[in-house]
Amino acid sequence: MLKFSLRALACALSLTAVAGFAQAEPVVIKFSHVVADSTPKGQGALLFKQLAEERLPGKVKVEVYPNSSLYGDGKEMEALLLGDVHMIAPSLAKFEQYTKKLQVFDLPFLFDNIQAVDRFQQSAEGVALLKSMEDKNITGLAYWHNGMKQLSGNKALREPKDARGQKFRVQASKVLEEQFKALRANPRKMAFAEVYQGLQTGVVNGAENPWSNIYSQKFFEVQKFITETDHGVLDYMLVTNTEFWNGLPADVRSELDKIVVEVTAKVNEQAEALNQGDKQRISEAGTSEVISLTPEQRAQWREAMRPVWGKFEGEIGADLIKAAQAANQ
Repeated sequence: MLKFSLRALACALSLTAVAGFAQAEPVVIKFSHVVADSTPKGQGALLFKQLAEERLPGKVKVEVYPNSSLYGDGKEMEALLLGDVHMIAPSLAKFEQYTKKLQVFDLPFLFDNIQAVDRFQQSAEGVALLKSMEDKNITGLAYWHNGMKQLSGNKALREPKDARGQKFRVQASKVLEEQFKALRANPRKMAFAEVYQGLQTGVVNGAENPWSNIYSQKFFEVQKFITETDHGVLDYMLVTNTEFWNGLPADVRSELDKIVVEVTAKVNEQAEALNQGDKQRISEAGTSEVISLTPEQRAQWREAMRPVWGKFEGEIGADLIKAAQAANQ
């Protein structure tokens, strides 16, 4: 009986030690994304890691997986919902199956510039969208700018008719598909990691990206022309698994929330400067001709794509579209 009691006591002490050790282990946050470290999103992920580990030493460890090294953009949402990763920052186009309202960001020529995007995201309507998927176990933490999108191709794209019959890579977004169909072009869904090869081999003729993506992924090496259209925005939503985030110790979650605010300000401040710098580097490389549109040409593109708004007004909501338009003032 005594031996049994001693053995039970030893087991209990052992379990207590293991539990204590487990509690002392830092929370591991896996942050997966599909772009290069040098992009706004890549820089934001690294800064989040740096600040989280500096301010929560021994409590939090952040593992960053860039360039689709852990999950490609076709799998990262599934991985987040399964808890295999804890933070991702997909482009806003990736959320249409979770809420149709976020399709507002894909409407072509809705925002005049990145400053208008910023004003809308900081409005009551924009902030509410961050919480619009919590019933799906997805919590939005912040919007991260990447930048306004430009059209690239292997033929000069000066007028909408120039896009007819061309094959453009698109994300898995119905709005973006309709955007190119409005030009009588052919949209082709393709994972981001496959775009360079797709452009190189002619599987697609063109794409739409901010300058930082065009430069960091070397798309300018395999595209003869880049037209500065600023026709849409490619921004990200930094999201986490709702159950995971709410399950963090209150002090840890509170500090991480503060860090997210700080990192977001830095990412959005640097994104435009990085895009303009990469635009300059692309011009200097000389492998692509950068085309600037006249006001008349830009108006033609806007008119050609504008019917897309009406097709999705019912899903997005007329009031939300009006709120986004108001941010241009």
